[in-house]
Amino acid sequence: MSRVSYFYHNEIGTYYYGEGHPMKPHRLSLTHNLILHYGLYKSMKVYRPHKATAAELKAFHSEDYINFLYRITPENAHQYTEQMRRFNVGEDCPVFDRLFDYCRLYTGGSIDGAVKLNNGMCDIAINWAGGLHHARKDEASGFCYVNDIVLATLELLKYHPRVLYIDIDVHHGDGVQDAFYITDRVMTVSFHKYGNHFFPGTGDLYEIGAGRGKYYSVNVPLKDGIDDLSYEHIFKPIISSVMSHYRPSAVVLQCGADSLSCDRLGQFNLTLKGHGECVSFVKGFGLPLLVVGGGGYTIKNVARCWTYETSLLLNKEISNEIPYNDYFEYFGPSFQLHPPINSHIDNLNTRQYLENLKAKSLENIRSLEGAPSVQMSEVPPDLFLPDYDDEDLDPDSHVTRDSTGQFDQISPENEFYDDDMDNDHDVDDSNSDDDDSS
Repeated sequence: MSRVSYFYHNEIGTYYYGEGHPMKPHRLSLTHNLILHYGLYKSMKVYRPHKATAAELKAFHSEDYINFLYRITPENAHQYTEQMRRFNVGEDCPVFDRLFDYCRLYTGGSIDGAVKLNNGMCDIAINWAGGLHHARKDEASGFCYVNDIVLATLELLKYHPRVLYIDIDVHHGDGVQDAFYITDRVMTVSFHKYGNHFFPGTGDLYEIGAGRGKYYSVNVPLKDGIDDLSYEHIFKPIISSVMSHYRPSAVVLQCGADSLSCDRLGQFNLTLKGHGECVSFVKGFGLPLLVVGGGGYTIKNVARCWTYETSLLLNKEISNEIPYNDYFEYFGPSFQLHPPINSHIDNLNTRQYLENLKAKSLENIRSLEGAPSVQMSEVPPDLFLPDYDDEDLDPDSHVTRDSTGQFDQISPENEFYDDDMDNDHDVDDSNSDDDDSS
């Protein structure tokens, strides 16, 4: 049975990108609360992550950029107009209260997970707050400021000669690919929507790496509406081939939930079971595994997805009936983990298109000259090896309670509305009893 470590901090759901912004860290409060009420915490070690230091962040990001994130606040933003343009901070990546602490916190969880894996303290590490795969060395991008995945991967490389990165977000994992584009120590594999100016506009089949990294970037560009069967048809053969040819010693899996059907920004037709099948398949290889979150903009379905995938990683079956919890109203009207789906997006991925895509991808993978060997020198010290105490093992200590002992729900304005202010509305409430489906 796999030993699973799970990282959560009760502050992570209190950060707020601003009114109308699709990225809502509040989804992490929903996810954690659902994990608690399903009792999943009993089967894993629950830890509070440390806040990554500026020095840790600079292991990948430029000093000027991290210093800028440290200094910028909503109150002084007008003094940093030039730097905001330089570092791509503004509309998609706004300046909000406690921005730097937010970056430190979600990144700390991913680094902690990598450290525990490196030290043999667990087999699987989960940080749903992480997975912000668009951030670049010296700029923000796509709601992402610090690339926790790159930093965690750099940590894994201290102990592991080859690390495999797999991305099932609807958006291309461009920031991670770019960071490791010219090395064979990390292989990146991204399944994503591509074309029609869909963000970030990268991830073509022919982006295969360069220099020593040639053929170590695999991109699977998909079209609108891909469903479970089509996704599985291409995911499993490609991942199996990567495993046999590259032979990684550790895996990082980005589980962006915006590839689910009815996501506010995504345009795929995956169900929770189809998305989760990818997680189960990767877990089945038995390698040290760091699992992180990512995109996901219909927050009730994000919570459903990551709770379900936590259960898969634990090999625990959970009921389709959502247990009563502090955010129970979010999951109506069905109050089911796997609600009915009524998607309006046609699957444009023809069998011929997928067969051609699979064939070309497998051809590129076979072009690898075998798994690269690495001369491992003296291992540098861990970025951070937390000294956990008993309080960190108490899952309830991660959920703020008020004076009555009840869970304190953090609900920033416009997080949950039934009118035009609804920032988490269903695609079409009129066509199904629960079009909010996963």
